[in-house]
Amino acid sequence: MAKTAPNIDHCSFCGRTRNEVRILIAGISGNICDECADRAHEIVIQETPKKHGLNLKIDELPKPTAIKNFLDQYVIGQDEAKKHLCVAVYNHYKRLLQKDTKDEVEIEKSNIIMVGATGTGKTLIAKTIARMLHVPFTIVDATVLTEAGYVGEDIESILTRLLQVADYNTASAERGIVFIDEIDKIARKGDNPSITRDVSGEGVQQGLLKLLEGSVVNVPPQGGRKHPDQKMIPVDTKNILFICGGAFDGIDKKIASRLNTRVVGYRSADNQAKIDRDNLMQYILPQDLKAFGLIPEIIGRLPILTFLNPLDRSALRQILTEPKNSIIKQYVKLFDMDGVKLEYSEDVFEYIVDKAIEYKLGARGLRSIVEHIMMDAMFEIPSTDKKDLFVDLEYAKSRVEQFQTVLGAAE
Repeated sequence: MAKTAPNIDHCSFCGRTRNEVRILIAGISGNICDECADRAHEIVIQETPKKHGLNLKIDELPKPTAIKNFLDQYVIGQDEAKKHLCVAVYNHYKRLLQKDTKDEVEIEKSNIIMVGATGTGKTLIAKTIARMLHVPFTIVDATVLTEAGYVGEDIESILTRLLQVADYNTASAERGIVFIDEIDKIARKGDNPSITRDVSGEGVQQGLLKLLEGSVVNVPPQGGRKHPDQKMIPVDTKNILFICGGAFDGIDKKIASRLNTRVVGYRSADNQAKIDRDNLMQYILPQDLKAFGLIPEIIGRLPILTFLNPLDRSALRQILTEPKNSIIKQYVKLFDMDGVKLEYSEDVFEYIVDKAIEYKLGARGLRSIVEHIMMDAMFEIPSTDKKDLFVDLEYAKSRVEQFQTVLGAAE
């Protein structure tokens, strides 16, 4: 411990004086500097045992309605998909608490597949549920997966990430939840897979079968190809819940084709009149996934099929301002950190929604538009003494039109 003068404030842990540290927090009989406080926080995190689902009691389980109420604070609409996901997570908790009894009934897991256009909230729902879970949860991207031996990541890398989230506690990882995003990108590339080797399509689907069904997989803790000499960790996937999501762009044509197969008969006209052609995704069935390119074996291991509705104007308007982490609230917070009060005119919100519908990018389009509107202000204002900013319709239009002009010139 460094020596200090008797009447000079200093850190009681490292001994540095007030002039040698950024912040010195005073206590009743001692002081602590900011660096020692950070180190103390890290020690507390490391030494505090994490409360995973294994340690929950039956009365502590979050009920499906409680999980949905939490989701509703961050995700607008999509009640059908949220219900399926909440029930699956709740049942997964109950499976974790299933005791060894003489009862012959064994509860099996029900993996889920969510289908919805880009920007409708598939990944957001998964990330939001992760905030309140007591089991290891990870999100992986299926687009980087290939068969073993080819450029890309092996199937086992999914479990590597789950192990990392669980701090390499195998017992906890074996009862975790995995969200596989962009599952549609591994669809079979052709009807005859024997012509060419489909290493990033059907090959990946075949590799996923053993994970989804449940088997003991040898997992490289640091990734298989960069560290070939590492010791493998066996992981049993029997109790891991898999949730898959994908946009399945173009599957609406498969659905429309199936719905129009019965064209002969007196009732065919009535059936056609009842079909909502603006939202064909709600009629999706497992055979549509097969027609898109998923193999029957993997469809059978994803028994729960749910869909996400396309976002209409009302939903986009709510997403823009209402959720706890809404886009507008995020930008207000960013400017507030610079001591600037940011306000918007109501007609600016309507204009942003109009542009998002025009671009057809869903909720992601909202953020892109707001980013273009605020870019110049975010660049200039932090270097000025300005304390408030009001964004009106004229300002918003000028920024968006300027961006569109640049795009037109680039084309």
